Amino acid sequence: MIQIVTGDARPIFKQIVDGIRMQVMTGELKVGDKLPSVRGLSMQLVVNTNTVAKAYSELLSLGLVESRKGLGLFVIEPKQVFSDTERDSRLQQAIDTFINEIIGLGFDHDEISNMINDKLSKLKGKKEP
Repeated sequence: MIQIVTGDARPIFKQIVDGIRMQVMTGELKVGDKLPSVRGLSMQLVVNTNTVAKAYSELLSLGLVESRKGLGLFVIEPKQVFSDTERDSRLQQAIDTFINEIIGLGFDHDEISNMINDKLSKLKGKKEP
């Protein structure tokens, strides 16, 4: 289930993209699964249909879903759309953003590492059958 957080700095369409991407990466949505219609998801999340359409467009451009004429959007096998250099750059940018967000919260390095490892372990566990 995708959660929309009104106080989140990310736009709503990005929250939808991130939520669906997480569901795909954890195996909650499997290759071949059909996404809800734009109208259906907008009603479910109580957001504007244009917002969902924008999120779906982003998912198409990321190569996570494909459109089947008259049938809707379906999850496809994720493709690596970035070069290794671009992937490394994006990871570094995400880490820098993360560090900037947590720097003043008072956690020590071990606490942060443990929390990250715990989250990654849970994601890995969700993906396994």
